[in-house]
Amino acid sequence: MDATYLHLLLNHFPIIGTVLGVGVMAYGYFTASEQVKKAALWTWAAMALIAIPVFLTGEPAEESVEGIAGVSEALIEEHEEAAELAIWLLEALGLLSLVTLVFYKTKPALSKSLVLVSTILSLVVFGAMARTGYLGGQIRHSEIRGGQAALNGGEADGTGETEAREDDD
Repeated sequence: MDATYLHLLLNHFPIIGTVLGVGVMAYGYFTASEQVKKAALWTWAAMALIAIPVFLTGEPAEESVEGIAGVSEALIEEHEEAAELAIWLLEALGLLSLVTLVFYKTKPALSKSLVLVSTILSLVVFGAMARTGYLGGQIRHSEIRGGQAALNGGEADGTGETEAREDDD
């Protein structure tokens, strides 16, 4: 299994896992269950761990697709920049989640405030992760690209014009 395959295999987990944690946390608030809230915190901590190999395999994945026709270097760079922000946010959420879990035992009163902060941060993290995934999807899925590049299957050539892709029939 190469790094590109691993990147593509794992990259959905941080996005889906973060929003899953949001749903679990919402259920925990709805039912006033501290156990359910802890499950959400563990989910976010696990997603922070899974995001590390996703991020580390991003560069090798970039190298494997950058020479393919129709792949835009600009889209790759935009995805990479979004990923850098998203991983830092997710790692912060993972660390905060672990600290909150420790405080459940040592400082229960403080843990309630930290759960709220974690929940708010998780919404920001989900937004960053979803944006990163959307930008990553545009690299190879022209059907989700907007504008002229999506219509022609190419990218701007620096002259303001877009290269048309020739389809072999």
